[in-house]
Amino acid sequence: MGGESDALRGNVAEPKAEYSNRLDKYLKRIAERDRVHLRVGYAKLLVIAAGLALSWSVLAKHFVPVYWLIAPVAAYLLLTILHGRVLRSKERANTAAEFYRKGIAWMEDRWAGTGQTGERFRNAHHVYAEDLDLFGRGCLFELLSTARLPMGEKQLANWLSAGSEIEAILERQKLIEELREKLDLREDLAVTGEDLRARLNPETLVTWAEGESILPKNAIWRGVAALLAILAGAGIVYWFETGTLWPLLSVMGVEAVVLVWLRRRAHEVMEGVDCNAEGVLLFAEVLERLKREPFAAPRLQAIAAELKQENEPASTAIRRFARIVNWIDASDSAIGKMSELPFLYSVQVALAAEAWRRRWGAKMRRWAELTGEMEALLSLAAYSYEHPADPFPEFVDAKEGVGFFDGEELGHPLIAAEKCVRNSVRLDAQTRVLLVSGSNMSGKSTFLRVVGINTVLAMAGAPIRGKRLRLTPLRIGTRIRSTDSLQEGRSSFFTEILHIRKVFDAANGPVPMFFLFDELLEGTNSKDRRIGAEGLIQGLLKRHAIGIVTTHDLALTEIAAAVGNVLRNMHFEDQVADGKMKFDYRLREGVVEKSNALELMRLIGLET
Repeated sequence: MGGESDALRGNVAEPKAEYSNRLDKYLKRIAERDRVHLRVGYAKLLVIAAGLALSWSVLAKHFVPVYWLIAPVAAYLLLTILHGRVLRSKERANTAAEFYRKGIAWMEDRWAGTGQTGERFRNAHHVYAEDLDLFGRGCLFELLSTARLPMGEKQLANWLSAGSEIEAILERQKLIEELREKLDLREDLAVTGEDLRARLNPETLVTWAEGESILPKNAIWRGVAALLAILAGAGIVYWFETGTLWPLLSVMGVEAVVLVWLRRRAHEVMEGVDCNAEGVLLFAEVLERLKREPFAAPRLQAIAAELKQENEPASTAIRRFARIVNWIDASDSAIGKMSELPFLYSVQVALAAEAWRRRWGAKMRRWAELTGEMEALLSLAAYSYEHPADPFPEFVDAKEGVGFFDGEELGHPLIAAEKCVRNSVRLDAQTRVLLVSGSNMSGKSTFLRVVGINTVLAMAGAPIRGKRLRLTPLRIGTRIRSTDSLQEGRSSFFTEILHIRKVFDAANGPVPMFFLFDELLEGTNSKDRRIGAEGLIQGLLKRHAIGIVTTHDLALTEIAAAVGNVLRNMHFEDQVADGKMKFDYRLREGVVEKSNALELMRLIGLET
């Protein structure tokens, strides 16, 4: 799989150069649209001046016939239409330029704090999300997500938080390989969907679409309401023509009864449609763009086909709904209120909304899910395109049910490339546990996160940050951060062992556990710590797990004798030079030979 991936990457243009070229193109287009904007603006002023002069000639001097005034009015209307198109074109160019500007910032590691953080997906009790910085400012979700819709963000968050089955992972890798080259598709969706986040919440719309009908379901009532509105219109015309009012009053009497019966429910239907027409139209454009894109992968073809199915594609159905939403938005206008009794405005609109819900409401969730899946895939495709040196991992079969992990030159994707130190690590049936010792600040915790976050990427179907990674499917369980809780009356040690219990529970499944423990059992005394750590590791090994444990307590490194040859001691070290402590963050064989605690105290002026 790795060779195929490398071959495909050879066809992809150098991403930063491609982004820069496209950015320059749109900056030129923006400048050109600005020039046209000014010219059209000046032309409109000239037309206004000419129109005023012509009006004076017509009305005051009668030099020319009055119908000549049509010319400046028509010219002004045409210029207004042209002006609107120029401004919309400029706005799209601005959005496209910002898309590529942000892409370049992402490749230059200037992205933290500028994207979506995924805060709503944070779960303090998750078995690894908090330890591995999945959500929050400067975290993995912000690095990866380009989704504009909540369902796209939700799908990506699910892949990161729960991993996937091996078949889904391998298929996803192929989909990303195809999608990462579709830069035009990603650009179009970015331009179309930029305003969607603020204008539309499809989850709310799905809830409404799947709700029960409130108004009468029989289609005959739409005909009755329409007939009454027509009769009211005819009654108004008859009144103007003849001065006779009773036909109109008769119709309005019947309409009043209908309003008493249905008006409250009609308003309930309209209020349930919590969206605006512009957002719905943007969603229709997204569906239309996905529908017409040619795909090679069967899964992508299936998504496009599902959006095209039946006589009316999803995008057309959504546009129909947008027209209804337009009428709903206008219900609070003066015309809408004046039309309530003669034309049963709210009832007519609500019946149309209900008819749409009965026909298409059941499909709304599926359209949202498909769009969310595509947005999540395109997020990973964009990351893959912008980081061409990051390969897809290779998956191998587990031997005797034991996990396997072999990573070469793994780095942390959240650390800037020029600061990222890479290490290699291998865990297999012969070496199932690494016990990593080292002094404070030597890189132990970061090393755990490097291994963990690359495993998250692998199990989500994404490229990893490293030269190469081969692994079996793995479940991840971590304990890197632990704090006490005054509210819950828990010590840091009790919080730690509760979290470790979650890791043990997860290790009982069919997929091998990959555990990552930082400063294991640090909240207890050295004797209990050694006995407890040995028991925990033995218990996880019985469950076919593999893992890494870090410590600065050198006494803990002695458990290798009890655990056996499957545990291997490694370490990080530091050097003191010119009164400064230096770290190279390189993983080395064996047990660390010194501690830096006293030296750190001396360097900050705490003499002992």
